[in-house]
Amino acid sequence: MRTALLRTVSHDLRSPLAAATAAISGLRARDIELAAADRDELLDIAEESLELVSRLAASLLDLTRLQAGARSVFPRPADLEEIIVRALAGLGSQRRAVRVSLPSGLPAVLADPPLMERVIANLIGNALRYSPDGAPPLLTARARGGRVELRVADRGPGVPPADRDRMFAPFQRLGDTEPASGIGLGLAVSRGLTEAMRGTLEPDETPGGGLTMIMSVPAAPGLAAPAGPAWWPASPSPDRRERPDDNDRRDAS
Repeated sequence: MRTALLRTVSHDLRSPLAAATAAISGLRARDIELAAADRDELLDIAEESLELVSRLAASLLDLTRLQAGARSVFPRPADLEEIIVRALAGLGSQRRAVRVSLPSGLPAVLADPPLMERVIANLIGNALRYSPDGAPPLLTARARGGRVELRVADRGPGVPPADRDRMFAPFQRLGDTEPASGIGLGLAVSRGLTEAMRGTLEPDETPGGGLTMIMSVPAAPGLAAPAGPAWWPASPSPDRRERPDDNDRRDAS
C-alpha cells in the first residue's frame, strides 16, 4: 500500500505542480510583454493547479485519519439546502450544469456540515465527469424513516453491479483513462466521511441508464428546513429558485 501510494501520488502531483510552475514562470518573465488576457489565463492555470494539489493533499490526509480512526466529526442539526448551496458554490462555473430539486418540509440533518459539504461536492463532481452533454446530473432528497436520503443521479455509462464495491477502494478509477481524473481517493474518502457521520453511501442504477449515488444520514429530530420547495435548473446560479412545470421534472428515484 505504501509503495502504491507513493507511486500514484508522485504521478498525480507532477502534472499540476508543473503547470503551476510554468504559469508562475511566465508571469515572472521580464522579457515577455503579456496582454491582460494572457496574464489572467496564466493566473487561472496556477490557481486551478494549486487547488488540485490542495484537494489531493486534503484527501490523503482524510484517508489517513479515517484509517487510523482519528478523524474528528462534530455532528449537529443543519439545513441540508444550505449545505448543498455551499457545495455547489465550491464547484465554480460547473454548478450551472447541475439540477437540484428539494421537497418542502425536508427535515434538518444531523451531520458535520463541512464534511457533508465535501462529500456532496465530490459526488456532484463525479456525476459531472461522466454526464453526457445535454443530460445534467440531478440532485434530489427525501425524508425516509428518521433519515434524510440524498441522491445524485447521472445519465453516464453507469457501473456494472459487480464493480460497484471496487468504486470505494482507494486508487480505483473505473473507466477513467485521463490523468486529470485524480488518483481515485474521492469515493473512498466520501464513504469514510459519511460513515463517520453515522451515514451510508451506496451506488444504484439510474432508471433509464446511468449511476445514482445515495447518501443517507440521520435526520435531526423535530427540526425541518423553513424554506419551501427548491428547484434549481441547470443554467442559473445556485441561489435562483423556480418551480418547474410537471413535464420538466425528472424522477431519479
